Amino acid sequence: MASGDEQYHPKDAVKAAINGTLITGAAGTLVSAVQNTLTKRNVGAWGVVTRSGGTIAIFAAVGGTYEFTRLASANLREKDDSLNTAIGGFLAGSVLGLRFGTTPAVLGMGALTAVVLGAYDYTGGALTGYKKSPEMDEFERKELLRKNRRRPIEQTISELGEGRGIYGPGYDERRRERIKERYGIDVPAKS
Repeated sequence: MASGDEQYHPKDAVKAAINGTLITGAAGTLVSAVQNTLTKRNVGAWGVVTRSGGTIAIFAAVGGTYEFTRLASANLREKDDSLNTAIGGFLAGSVLGLRFGTTPAVLGMGALTAVVLGAYDYTGGALTGYKKSPEMDEFERKELLRKNRRRPIEQTISELGEGRGIYGPGYDERRRERIKERYGIDVPAKS
């Protein structure tokens, strides 16, 4: 997203629409081929185009509509924000709804797609959550987090007690004395 201080640079909406149409059309061809493969009767290799070719057309139309509308609205508004993505998502979802042939389906699919894509873009465009710094090594980042949250050993021992992998300084001597008092066994010192 561009901040308010930066100047907007127009983008080529037609080129992006052609690229989007080709990419999603290829994905539609793949989905159509899978649909053709899963039919119960043999329809032949051209069934990808003749029987389930509508899938290719819908995919291509959705991709082209989304990309063109998103960039055209960004160019008209001279802002690059998540509202452009929502507008493009609404029209792309409406193209999906045209397949059902009813106005509620067109508006519903458009609204659903606009909300999902707009929210996705508004939250940073990633499903992985917080973006980590690419310059920082992952090991160093985790060590920094551990140091930030680390408690002194004395506080941990006072709250939890010794044992279970938590041992304070002088633990071996105290353990030897405790075993000698309770059971009368001399435990040799560790070397």
